[in-house]
Amino acid sequence: MDAAEFTCQTLPSMRPQLRIAVVTETYPPEVNGVAMTLGRLVEGLQVRNHQVQLIRPRQNADDHPQPTATLSEHLQRGIALPRYEGLKMGLPAKTALTRLWTRQRPDVVQIATEGPLGWSALAAANKLRLPVASDFHTNFHSYSSHYGFGLLRRAIVAYLRKFHNKAAVTLVPTEGVRRELLASGYENLEVIGRGVDTRLFHPGRRDPALRAQWGVQEDETVALYVGRLAVEKNLELVFRAFDAMRAAQPRSRLVLVGDGPERAVWQPRRPDAVFCGTQVGEALAAHYASADAFLFPSLTETWGNVTIEAMASGLAVVAYDCAAAEEVIRHGENGLTAPPEDEAAFIAQAVSLATDPMLRRRLGPAAAARAAQLSWDAIVDSFEHVLLRLALPQPATDAQLNWSPASPTS
Repeated sequence: MDAAEFTCQTLPSMRPQLRIAVVTETYPPEVNGVAMTLGRLVEGLQVRNHQVQLIRPRQNADDHPQPTATLSEHLQRGIALPRYEGLKMGLPAKTALTRLWTRQRPDVVQIATEGPLGWSALAAANKLRLPVASDFHTNFHSYSSHYGFGLLRRAIVAYLRKFHNKAAVTLVPTEGVRRELLASGYENLEVIGRGVDTRLFHPGRRDPALRAQWGVQEDETVALYVGRLAVEKNLELVFRAFDAMRAAQPRSRLVLVGDGPERAVWQPRRPDAVFCGTQVGEALAAHYASADAFLFPSLTETWGNVTIEAMASGLAVVAYDCAAAEEVIRHGENGLTAPPEDEAAFIAQAVSLATDPMLRRRLGPAAAARAAQLSWDAIVDSFEHVLLRLALPQPATDAQLNWSPASPTS
């Protein structure tokens, strides 16, 4: 085997060890898909003995760096994100990042978010001629019409395109997103999917005591929604679909997990629904597995981690045929999909789950089996290969394959 044929999977003990700067404006314990994904990727890079320099906004007054042998944290100033309680937007920091990376030069920079901190990181990295990978996680241009700045949509699209085209590669979660961005003038796009933790999310988490708390019997059908309670998630269709389910099968109950500005709108209007607030870890896993069907009508996702978490938990999923659902659901085999924006079709698929328990029992195990194929290890391997390719553009040499890990930074 020559050097060009070398892969990290072939000889993991000889994997080159990089200094990787990761810049993000959201990170655990914040609860959202971007934070969860970044947490998984950073953890995976550390397991592979890479040195990670994490740059993010300080989340609160008690937030302090938590360094380890393979992780250093550099906390920046941030401000609260309007209408998104609990999240911060990093402030510009080009000078600070240029100084940091001049003193502690990374081999490659990965920028996860496109806010002021992300733009500063991109400018600093380009100035220092550091290779950059960016991530396209969020359809901010799609959110614009939901948050009162639809007139800025064209400017937002132009900004995002300019941002990502300054990177050596932009990572996107699905082939559908790649096609959409290519048509909008984006360059150097590469698909890196998402995984799911099947040790946490699995059908065995089903809890009769939790169902009892919801006020449902074992023979009743629980329709579940998990996600932020916000206008861009298309919550109105969740309620309309459930009402149609209950009309067809009265022994049905709707449970919503998550929080956000729309909770104050819907909870007083829907006393028949169970609002559980934000759940994490094993509690979240139990909420998934204790339901029977999963409704997810969002059209603003680039991926939608909740879709595959629900599948891993053994739920029959109804979703629009886009984002994660387009990638992993085979309609009628391991879930049900509707054409994007076809609300009547979405509602009809939800009703079929309410009226056909055998369909639910067939789709649920097939969904869990498909989710079991979505390993985070494989995702981190693909991500690592991209970073290695940027940091080591030439085939790895014997000397590079025996690098010592970089010294931990302060």
